[in-house]
Amino acid sequence: MPVPLTAVADEAVVRFTSGIAEFDRVLGGGVVPGSLVLIGGDPGIGKSTLLLQVAQRIAAASRPVLYVSGEESLAQIRMRSLRLGIDSPHIHLSNEQNVEALTGYLQTLRPRVVVVDSIQTISSPGLSSVPGTVAQLRECAARIMEMAKRTNTAFFLVGHVTKEGVIAGPKVLEHLVDTVVYFEGEKAQGFRLLRAVKNRFGSTDEVGVLEMAAKGIVEVANPSEALLSGRQGQGTGTAVVVSYEGTRPLLVEVQSLVAPCTFGYPRRMVSGLDQNRLALLVAVLDRRGGLSLASSDVYVKVAGGFFLRDPAVDLGVAAAIASGLRDESVPADMVFIGEIGLTGEVRPVPAMEPRVREAMKLGFARAVVPVGARMDASVNREMGLVEVATLREMLEVIR
Repeated sequence: MPVPLTAVADEAVVRFTSGIAEFDRVLGGGVVPGSLVLIGGDPGIGKSTLLLQVAQRIAAASRPVLYVSGEESLAQIRMRSLRLGIDSPHIHLSNEQNVEALTGYLQTLRPRVVVVDSIQTISSPGLSSVPGTVAQLRECAARIMEMAKRTNTAFFLVGHVTKEGVIAGPKVLEHLVDTVVYFEGEKAQGFRLLRAVKNRFGSTDEVGVLEMAAKGIVEVANPSEALLSGRQGQGTGTAVVVSYEGTRPLLVEVQSLVAPCTFGYPRRMVSGLDQNRLALLVAVLDRRGGLSLASSDVYVKVAGGFFLRDPAVDLGVAAAIASGLRDESVPADMVFIGEIGLTGEVRPVPAMEPRVREAMKLGFARAVVPVGARMDASVNREMGLVEVATLREMLEVIR
């Protein structure tokens, strides 16, 4: 019988920490008992390393953790744990691939957390198809969800990703779980970004910044400072942008290289931004900014290996390209914040004041911002704000 909304009792969500503050931040403040979390990422990005470290932190409180791996042998997991300095008797390993066997393990061990690495290797004996098929993924995820809710045990599922960068399998897999987290970054780079795209127990506006070190994954206390640590100062083809990832501003360096086109078709290559977005900015610079780029190859890279989705980095990307074309340096004490429209106008973006304050903390003296940006009077006094209304005005400023 349906009941009124006001008749449902209020139940506070009681969380426990994973031992990694940045991971807790993305989950909404900690791990919720009985939740089902799906973690996706490129092969070798560090998903298994992260979850093994989470298992160690939880097991340190004398709470059993079950680590089920269908891809690696127990000896391989043991080798990784020794490399990471993890040696806990409360972490229990299994190579089981039968989803029904998990029920017995839950009754025997009563773990606080179960890690399944990966969901594509688990199968149900009731289906004749091989592991990883659509039917197996749907059935196994549903069975694990039922176990999690019934026993109030938190499950972490590792999911393979496709060449397009999305989690492999039917979309129902992401709809079924409580939280979907992507582990992003370039394997050649040390920095990693945790980003939640779905969270029933918290906001999807949070990101976590981690770094892959020799002894495993560590938290980055000041991401902006770390991302700019390798900056060589004033140089041509570079600009610093302030991207707002989740609820935190990040200062990132954008690099560009503009070279004469040696073939008939100019190339537009980018790392860390959407390819179509780069093509759009190049077209606006050519048509509205008066820069001749039709016969030039344009290469753009976001330093640090991050993928930036914030439209507020448009202004900085355009400044870096213009600097590379003119072979003129952008002032080293200047940051760029603003979105560029197709008509060449510079549009305002949210959270202007936190962005500018973050730039002030790192010693930047000037910020190129859209006209009419609303900020506290103290920010206007302490930071040199250069307001621009159009792309052409910005190009004149950096000259």
